[in-house]
Amino acid sequence: MVYDPQRGAAFSDPTRSGPREPAAPRPARTPAPAVVTPHTPDEDNQQAVIAFLSDAASYDVGQPVERIDTHCSIVFLVGTRAYKLKRAIRYASLDYRTLALRRDACTAELRLNRRTAPCLYLGMRAVTRDETGRLAFDGPGHALDYVVVMRRFAQEDLFDRMAQTGRLTPTLMRKLGEAVAHLHANAPPAMLYGGAASMRRVIAQNERELSRVADALDGAAVGTLGEQTRAWLNRVGPMLDARRDQGKVRRCHGDLRLANICLFRGQPTMFDCIEFSDEVGCIDVLYDLAFLLMDLLLSGGRRLANALFNAYLDIAPDSEGLRALPLFLALRAATRSYALAGGAARRADPHEAARRLAFARRHIEAGIRFLSPQPPVLILMGAADRHLRARVAAATAGMVEPVPGARLLHLDEFPVDSWNSAAAILAAGCSALVHGTFADATDEMRAVDIANRLGVRRQGFWIGPPRPNLDPRLWQALCPASAARAGQMIKLRLAHLDVRAG
Repeated sequence: MVYDPQRGAAFSDPTRSGPREPAAPRPARTPAPAVVTPHTPDEDNQQAVIAFLSDAASYDVGQPVERIDTHCSIVFLVGTRAYKLKRAIRYASLDYRTLALRRDACTAELRLNRRTAPCLYLGMRAVTRDETGRLAFDGPGHALDYVVVMRRFAQEDLFDRMAQTGRLTPTLMRKLGEAVAHLHANAPPAMLYGGAASMRRVIAQNERELSRVADALDGAAVGTLGEQTRAWLNRVGPMLDARRDQGKVRRCHGDLRLANICLFRGQPTMFDCIEFSDEVGCIDVLYDLAFLLMDLLLSGGRRLANALFNAYLDIAPDSEGLRALPLFLALRAATRSYALAGGAARRADPHEAARRLAFARRHIEAGIRFLSPQPPVLILMGAADRHLRARVAAATAGMVEPVPGARLLHLDEFPVDSWNSAAAILAAGCSALVHGTFADATDEMRAVDIANRLGVRRQGFWIGPPRPNLDPRLWQALCPASAARAGQMIKLRLAHLDVRAG
């Protein structure tokens, strides 16, 4: 089990499984001095509750209690369960000072996280005190406080850990992409939030936090990233407002990183979503997805990111919104960078601090790269063997610039729709890889027309024995021994393709 120190959800002692990156603070959850109030009876009650939860005898399972303290919560780990108590405190982004507020926060946490992790979020229990002063779970008397009860799981099954050990696969990413798409499809629209104004506040928050660590990160690069994000927002702001009006801003996860996903009973399971702030949780669906894409890209998982990207769009098609994806990726990278830099400053081990700081700098560099994407390219892939073609296309798409790689489209069922989608994807600045038999000559004509009309480069690869009359101006024939070899050959050819030519 893992504990996110910024978020306050606990799932097993993180000190038992080696180092991991600190959780990224959300824009509305930047640590701030707590409000100092006079000592209250509510605080006295919570001290009694803490003593009760710290006592192994309270659980009747015969196992010791592990306690983890954070800014906002205290988590008690016992046996197969985690009990999370919200502190009676107020920060700039949340207020847990009263029993009613803490009860409502627990209720919201359960309701929102059960959308994706009902097997992890088991329920809420009251800690009560009877007439004799005895405390109990859900006993007689009045409630002193409430805890969220969760199921613990193995630390190594967190997706950030699985990325480090090479256990994430394209198949898992496709399942995850589908799950994220279904979460967004079922989430209610939130038209009071999102749009350009919301992104402007995110940029301001990022700049404020990065200014505190700019010297360590490289002040010039931080300034460049801030300027470029503002310029991009000016470019896509009206579209973001239109997407909000179209229902693309929804009650999303809000903190969709690898550290907040686990493999549970063989399925990718998202947990620990934002429950305390509608401003942070109600966002554009592609901005929600972008955190996960950025995390995968920075962990060296380009093919994984592309598999997730395509699986998501297969369920929730979106083309015009991809114009904002470079901005969304850059903002997520900036947020993660200041979290890493702040964590580095708190590390006693100088080597670990240096490692985290280097990773923070990489996020700034990546953010700038995201905002300077290469022009898109139209890739055609033909083959008589449908299964070989599909495998090579999937292996190739993640290699294509700009990140997160090419949108995969096939001509087998609805070719006209596929070509229309390819044109829209390319117009939004994303590459497209269209694969099929190309038995109908009109498909080649459509490819040439789209590339010429949009001014994008095109490159065709024919996998396997070339068909008669294969046009060498459009196709390069490849006869690999395997799909993996085909991917390597295509990668070499793409490396020589001048995608910046227009």
